[in-house]
Amino acid sequence: MASEKNLNLKNEIVNEIKDKVNNSKTMVIVDYKGVTVSDISELRRELRKNSSDVKVYKNTLVRRALNELGHDLDAFLEGPNAFVFGEDIIEPIKTVDGFITKNKKMSIVSGIIEGKIVDADVIKEYATIPSYEGLLTMFAGGLMQHVRNFAIGLDLYAKEKEEN
Repeated sequence: MASEKNLNLKNEIVNEIKDKVNNSKTMVIVDYKGVTVSDISELRRELRKNSSDVKVYKNTLVRRALNELGHDLDAFLEGPNAFVFGEDIIEPIKTVDGFITKNKKMSIVSGIIEGKIVDADVIKEYATIPSYEGLLTMFAGGLMQHVRNFAIGLDLYAKEKEEN
């Protein structure tokens, strides 16, 4: 039988997982089979730039925490998994996807985005979305085109009036 100390430690970890899931907009489950400790450390450094983190927990403790929160990800909690938690929706996904593209050892399994369970394909679609700054730049560029066309139209109208 498990000792009281071990049970309390496990309950603390389960509560930590529940807090991380509740306080994160994104949680991505990543299979890290064959990845070295230095690779995980490099991923952790990259994720910290975006206020994100990667943790390795026992699948049984994650399963228990997610079941208490009403999320059923039991089918994805097999083998060695790392869990990426992010305050932003897109940036942690883009960071993990870029890291996987470089290393090819890891793979995205599943995740939770804003409280909804999503599969790896949906997460990979999110990875293709430009960053917030990129979207703003694209929006501003679209607006500038209309302003430029308006200015050309005004200039042509002014020249026409001068000739008359």
